[in-house]
Amino acid sequence: MCAITQFPGELHKLASQPRVQVRRGGPMREGARCVVYWMQRAMRILDNPALDVAIDVANLLGLPVVVFFSVIPNYPNANLRHYHFMAQGLRDVEEDAAERGVGFVLRRHPDNSLEAFLEQVEAALVIGDENPCREPERWRKVLAKRLRLPYWTVDADVVVPSAVFNRDYFLLHHFRPHLMAALPKYLVAGTPVSPQHKWQPKKALPSFSLTGDITEGFDELDRTVGPVDTFTGGTHAAVKRLKDFVSLELPHYEVKRNHPEIKGTSRLSPYLHFGNIGPLTIALAVEDAVQTGKASKSARDRFLDQVIAWRELSVLFVRHNPDYDNWECAEPWARQSLVAHTADERPHRYDFAQLERGETGDDLWNAAQREMVDTGWMHNYMRMYWAKKILEWSPDPARAFEWAVTLNDRYFIDGRDPNGYLGIAWAIVGKHDRPWFDRPVFGLVRSMTGASTAKKFNARLYIEQHGKSTSKLAF
Repeated sequence: MCAITQFPGELHKLASQPRVQVRRGGPMREGARCVVYWMQRAMRILDNPALDVAIDVANLLGLPVVVFFSVIPNYPNANLRHYHFMAQGLRDVEEDAAERGVGFVLRRHPDNSLEAFLEQVEAALVIGDENPCREPERWRKVLAKRLRLPYWTVDADVVVPSAVFNRDYFLLHHFRPHLMAALPKYLVAGTPVSPQHKWQPKKALPSFSLTGDITEGFDELDRTVGPVDTFTGGTHAAVKRLKDFVSLELPHYEVKRNHPEIKGTSRLSPYLHFGNIGPLTIALAVEDAVQTGKASKSARDRFLDQVIAWRELSVLFVRHNPDYDNWECAEPWARQSLVAHTADERPHRYDFAQLERGETGDDLWNAAQREMVDTGWMHNYMRMYWAKKILEWSPDPARAFEWAVTLNDRYFIDGRDPNGYLGIAWAIVGKHDRPWFDRPVFGLVRSMTGASTAKKFNARLYIEQHGKSTSKLAF
């Protein structure tokens, strides 16, 4: 991290916030005309701490703000399904940016150089989003070395900045006391920052129209995984989904949240992954429901445990574990136990293609796989079962982890995300879990069976919702 002593007064104060990381210092451009917010992970104008910091800096400098978004053809593991959802969200960004008085410029490969844009608009500095995943973090480090301007990133997609903890935790109940101690400072509604200088460039800047196809000409893009109609991307859809959840599902959350056959959860994870909505917006809406008597405190606590505690633990996991998406992240006890059971006879063995097509002898698992492929989403309870059966049916735990990550990243709208990686690591290699009873194949890693899982909800209805049964399993 660069020293921030060169930013005097109020700029120094902004740069010193736990949410801000100064990746490159140095003097700002003399005679600058704007501050650039390089939007990437937090694709929203509402409740966006990175944009707020950009506006605060711009107001201190007497400059306007312009949001820059670069569409590349080779975002890691992304396919047409992901790009389609992203494009829908960017339309809301464009509309909301105009309403807030900040500029918005969208560029596509090969005319999407951030460095060229910074020169074109004569930026004072650039502010971007944090992203703990491997490749985006590498981009930020490379950019920091190449830029000639100050470059800050902002941890915009967690309630409590990850720098407050600066470590991973072994179990959730080890993390929770630290989180609870920090939450009162950050779980508060902020005052939206208004730009004092509206974006009015000297001349029109080229910007790709979102009425067009943002993937046009991307010849190497995987188009075999198409868009779904179960979710519409963007802040506007996310806010509507939040309102529906708070009014319809939150009051019954404790009873219905573990029933995959009914809509009892928020289904906000795709919007959180793409940054269409922030966790603070969600948490405050839930808190308001409690204060107005629309939901119980216990329902609030159960839900916020998922959207804040587990989610922010997953960000710390990815940030501090370079092997977050492969078997090497296994807890030592789990690794030793799984290795000892590698030669155990599997009750069934399926290859990757059979799993991808949902062609196993387990109707419940097949239904979960079809839900993922057909809708881009899967109920969290079924995600646990889905990953654990992949471990049971794969040649070894390393292959199981690899296959689960591949399917997760390919089909889920909320794939390629810390939450998904931690979920797989928890299910397959015991991450943030404890040893259980020793069993074949699983060793000391917690197991799940179809018979026991199906007793907890209406499994037959769930199977019917996601395709016809192909075998005779007794539930």
